Amino acid sequence: MSYPKYPNTYKKVFKVGDKEVTIEIGKFTQQASAAVLVTCGETIVHTTVALGRKVSLGYFPLSVEFAEKLYSAGVIKGSRWVKRDGRPLDEVVLKARVIDRSLRPMFPDGITHEVQVINTVFSYDGQNDPDMLGMLGSTIGLAVSDIPFDGPIAGLRVGFNKENGEFMLNPTHDERDASDLDLVVSGSGDAIVMVEAGANEIKEDTMVDALVLAQENLGKVCTIIDEIVNEVGKEKVELISEDQRIETQAIEELAEKIYETHSAEIREIVKLKGTLEKTGLDEFKESLTEELNSALEEGESIDGSYLSKAIDKLLKKETRKMIIDEEVRPDGRKTDEIRDIWSEVDVFPRTHGSAMFKRGATQALTITTLSDPSRGQLIESIEGERTDYYIHHYAMPPYASGEAGRFGFAKRREIGHGALAQRALMPMIPSQEEFPYTIHVVSEIMSSNGSTSQASVCGSTLSLMAAGVPIKRPVSGIAMGLMSDGKKYVVLSDIQGLEDHVGDMDFKVSGTKEGITAIQMDIKLKGIPREILEQALEQARTGRIHIMDEMLKAIDAPREGISQYAPKILQISIPADRIGELIGPGGKMIKSIIEESGADINVDEDEEKGVGLVNISSPDQDKIDTAAEIINGMMRTVELDEEFNGSVTRVESYGAFVEFLPGKEGLVHVSKMSPDFVKDANDLVKFGDRVNVRISELKDDGKIGLSMLTKEQEAEAESKRGGDRPRGDRPSFRGGRNDRGSRGGDRRGGSDRSRSDRSGGFRKREE
Repeated sequence: MSYPKYPNTYKKVFKVGDKEVTIEIGKFTQQASAAVLVTCGETIVHTTVALGRKVSLGYFPLSVEFAEKLYSAGVIKGSRWVKRDGRPLDEVVLKARVIDRSLRPMFPDGITHEVQVINTVFSYDGQNDPDMLGMLGSTIGLAVSDIPFDGPIAGLRVGFNKENGEFMLNPTHDERDASDLDLVVSGSGDAIVMVEAGANEIKEDTMVDALVLAQENLGKVCTIIDEIVNEVGKEKVELISEDQRIETQAIEELAEKIYETHSAEIREIVKLKGTLEKTGLDEFKESLTEELNSALEEGESIDGSYLSKAIDKLLKKETRKMIIDEEVRPDGRKTDEIRDIWSEVDVFPRTHGSAMFKRGATQALTITTLSDPSRGQLIESIEGERTDYYIHHYAMPPYASGEAGRFGFAKRREIGHGALAQRALMPMIPSQEEFPYTIHVVSEIMSSNGSTSQASVCGSTLSLMAAGVPIKRPVSGIAMGLMSDGKKYVVLSDIQGLEDHVGDMDFKVSGTKEGITAIQMDIKLKGIPREILEQALEQARTGRIHIMDEMLKAIDAPREGISQYAPKILQISIPADRIGELIGPGGKMIKSIIEESGADINVDEDEEKGVGLVNISSPDQDKIDTAAEIINGMMRTVELDEEFNGSVTRVESYGAFVEFLPGKEGLVHVSKMSPDFVKDANDLVKFGDRVNVRISELKDDGKIGLSMLTKEQEAEAESKRGGDRPRGDRPSFRGGRNDRGSRGGDRRGGSDRSRSDRSGGFRKREE
């Protein structure tokens, strides 16, 4: 792809795997700290980095945004009234969150200036994913900007095909469809910073190979980023003031002074904190304040914020010392020991499925709701429209951690944890053909002390099985931790909140007994040896199997039936080319079936399989059976000489039209109504009469001829008409033969005007 030349525009082209990537800096947005245009194929992402004002929030105010404009894929919003791109989809929010998790650890401690990174998709080719281009643009933008950044890092996606055993770097959309692994990794050649993955029961050793491959290629990309920085990078500004440095030094000195005389109290507080008992921390701070103030000159006092920060540092230091040096965890567990587990199903009587999973002080309550496929979630994105039939939501209200706080809309963290649980369970969810329901799962966190997302996975497995969803295999999850002093590594199973807060790694692993279905990892260390990754994954496998064995004591397999309060659904497959026949002109036919049966009916087309999926739902099984009988009757293929009891729908002088199956009717000619001569069909039948008919003729155009006579009666009547009656008394049309003589095709009149317009109708032959 070639671009017009812009003044002061920097351009670099390189390869990531087998994909060519183009970087342009300075083409747009010259007033930002940095602006990068990243192109791969015909997908283009514009990334901007802006430095804001200094604020006092107590944390680093970084915001990362991701915007997928529908116009980038040539799409206009489907809403009739609102055409402006609106609130981002959850999956777009997750793309921003992945970039945020990758960038945040790379900033120096102490920065309190606002930093904003915005990624906008301007062009999407349907194959090359914009999220990895946004990741690349974000890291390059920060690296070349004047904002302090401990990079470079890069990000890429890894796929894996079980059949051929091959890995794929930044696979296209088509390649991802054939992949059993969707792994996103960010970091450098020396360290992995962030991992996010969904997998189809991938083995642990394959996952390690994928991570190592990713790290090798991230190193190559980081080398190129270093080249870009050397060529166009700006000089970094100083964002940490001298006052901040003095404050940091003062807090360090205060912490050392406190530890010299109060290490035993600090250790006891850590132990109590690990068991969620009352720690007496407030009382300790109060007595310590008095002690420190007494040593100061009159009029001087210790700064309360300095003291709180110093004690926090000491609690972290003591926790790490206990685990790394002594391999003693704050709650007394061994490094590979799992907390006590308690599970329960059928917690609520009227929900379709419910379960509670409790591990230590972490407790997740999961509710499953079933509905017909029409309640699936319609997603409109740059990739087009799709319908999701499995939806997983996660909610953690402030009371879960014993606090008061904002209650309402889901935060990014809640969206991310719900997506992680959904990714973990998705490979085990049955297809629409196997279980034609929309499945909505909501995980409510009742208590939080580490690994609530993995508790959601466990509770959701139980809830789904209690609801009668035929999942392929149960899924459980565990959160692993890691602490290191640079020489010694200690891997922790089932970390709790304190260990997560002070540790060097949060590594969540979900899977079945056959393999991994999802992982999420955030690392603070500058590199982890392969053997530690292998140990962590193997320890996670052992831990999650133990957890699964415990949780399956509540329910060990999906129930055979669904709740009496859940709608019953029957799915019927029909040929795709007969969907129109079932629906009828203006929906006339399907509306009549709904009215007659009382069931709800929805029809979708599976374009890949070339079939129509008819979903019939109702709380009343009899209504479902009635609708199914009608539809099956419409769709069945009739054969010669089959007999039916039908209803007369129209009577003409030359014969009667009879509906012998729903939506199927044919003509009984007067010559086939009685062994005796019938001059006018009205003399024999009337509208609404029930008559027995036999399939006497199947025409090439799909039209059907009926007879009210047996084959023997027909033959007898034909013989009688042929030998006993004068020619002038015979019907003009007999057995499909033309007796018009020389007038042939000019004879139309009533025969054409009175023919049936109904699907499957039969009219007199014109030859």
